[in-house]
Amino acid sequence: MQKLIKRASQDIVNQYLEIFPAVVILGSRQCGKSTLIKMMADQLGNFLYLDLQNRDDWVKLEEPTLLFQNNQDRTICLDEIQLRPELFSVLRSEIDRDRRPGRFLLLGSASQSLVKNSSETLAGRIGIIDLTPFLIKEVEALDDFDLKRYWWRGGYPDSYNAASDESSRLWRENFIRTYVERDIPQLGYQITSMQMLRLMTMLAHSQGQLLNASKLGESLGITHPTIRRHIDILEQTYLVRTLPPYFANTKKRLVKSPKVYIRDSGLLHQLLSIRNFNELLGQPVFGASWEGLVVENVCASIRNATFSFYRTATGNEIDLIVEKDNKTIAIECKASTAPQLTEGFWKSLDDIQPNEAYVVAPVTSSYEIKNGVKVCNLMDLLHLV
Repeated sequence: MQKLIKRASQDIVNQYLEIFPAVVILGSRQCGKSTLIKMMADQLGNFLYLDLQNRDDWVKLEEPTLLFQNNQDRTICLDEIQLRPELFSVLRSEIDRDRRPGRFLLLGSASQSLVKNSSETLAGRIGIIDLTPFLIKEVEALDDFDLKRYWWRGGYPDSYNAASDESSRLWRENFIRTYVERDIPQLGYQITSMQMLRLMTMLAHSQGQLLNASKLGESLGITHPTIRRHIDILEQTYLVRTLPPYFANTKKRLVKSPKVYIRDSGLLHQLLSIRNFNELLGQPVFGASWEGLVVENVCASIRNATFSFYRTATGNEIDLIVEKDNKTIAIECKASTAPQLTEGFWKSLDDIQPNEAYVVAPVTSSYEIKNGVKVCNLMDLLHLV
């Protein structure tokens, strides 16, 4: 039986339900949106859950206005809302009739139409929350937590909680296949499954590197603008994260291309056909895999912040820059228990002059090195920042 793990977003959902008439939770398929809401059902009290992939629930919404008004004293949850985009105009009318907070919970896989409708049709009436697969802070307190397991399997609940590494691998294999063969066409995107799978695999091989859309386009036989559109699809469906470059007030020549990451480390390893953690140790992507794990956990955990990376034309670099509350934090990722820092790192610190600087590595305890830079593990970093 799969463990039910409390999600960090649960408190945010409760807060938004006290403010907004409608709250939408967006995230990739199988990241735990429905489970989160079902875990909160007792708190929500008088609660009606409708799954729009279920035919019986679909039929109940043939007269949505009647259903909403007959259940106006309940919190109504509409799961897979992207399947019925016409409901947004009905929701707007119903909310304008009664603007009490917490009336509707909308769950959906991100898509162009869903984001567009929720931001325009329900502007001022809706709070939007992004839900990711498990973050390390959500599983670190478990009795059986193992960093290597989380790192290799990734954070998708069915992958992380699988009975064995092989079961986890098979789940991720089928998740990717279903994503490219069913989910992308269902969301209305016009791209062949083979082309999307090839692009995702090439992006996995480019984990943590600068995005070169022209080179990717040449390899796939499509244009540079088409590559960017396809990457936009992967970003909107929470599979890929692009990290923009940091533009400091320095006289240095800085790169202008973003870096690209497969967001979930388990999917990254599956796309690269890495079968276990020992095999990952011998792969060139080992360091980039750790960097992606750190970047995703930091970006998904810190709200209302700006994220970027710093790299000069001569190659001096810092992996992640976090700007929040007039503070600049520099984060370097090293997949070693004895991290060694290059001269380029120290020169980059001199350029940026951050308020704080950390080297994140799979170490057991934190310690400080010269110039006030602290080496720490990922969990300690999230507490510190």
